[in-house]
Amino acid sequence: MDSKIYFASRIDGKEKENEKEKTDNIKEMGTVEIKKRGRNIHCLTVIGQIEGHLVLPPQNKTTKYEHVIPQLIAIEEEKNIDGLLLILNTVGGDVEAGLAIAEMIASMSKPTVSLILGGGHSIGVPMAVSTNYSFIAPSATMTIHPLRLNGMVIGVPQTYEYFDRMQERVVDFVSKNSNISKENFRKLMLKTGEIANDVGTVLFGQEAVDHGIINEVGGLANALEKLNELIEKQQNSEKTQKDTSTNHDNQNQERSFKQ
Repeated sequence: MDSKIYFASRIDGKEKENEKEKTDNIKEMGTVEIKKRGRNIHCLTVIGQIEGHLVLPPQNKTTKYEHVIPQLIAIEEEKNIDGLLLILNTVGGDVEAGLAIAEMIASMSKPTVSLILGGGHSIGVPMAVSTNYSFIAPSATMTIHPLRLNGMVIGVPQTYEYFDRMQERVVDFVSKNSNISKENFRKLMLKTGEIANDVGTVLFGQEAVDHGIINEVGGLANALEKLNELIEKQQNSEKTQKDTSTNHDNQNQERSFKQ
């Protein structure tokens, strides 16, 4: 067989493997990498319910936190990935799993942008505000309500105290990573008369921005534009630091030569 033909067939085979891997990532993990303008953006989707310590029924659409956390670590460590785009359309789910994901995103050194499409409800709220900048579609909604507990509840004062402390973790995180105060967020969480047979508030796109939870109303193009802007800003900052460090080293070398 001609070596050129063999080499071409190997390239074709590798491209097919890469395409299959990308398709599998979209189907199994809901992730995709976008390469444009010399940058590499990782897109992570959070859909359905956030599955934590308990396995949900098979008919439920879920985002498993044991899948998301390793991806976030890989994104942070991978030099070829410049930023993270987080797409949210979730009804909420496990509080500790959602907070764990939100805390990891908030602590990342790479630029991050979130976009709420459809809904970012319940524990989806901390995840939405965990990024450097957040967007919400005009028709999207956010439901803010107190914590729930499945299973047996013991009717003692300690149960309420436990609920209150758990709830305070969510309130603290949202207030630290957005422009809403703890007091205003608690008011939205405990509001009555808006949700039938429940306590809480439903916010539509612009309302979430007006309350200071989300930064801006927008769509996919806005989110990508903002992420590219943050990536460019970080790259310029790193280049400036590198140049300053190089100049400083050169000056030290010149001084040593003079001595």
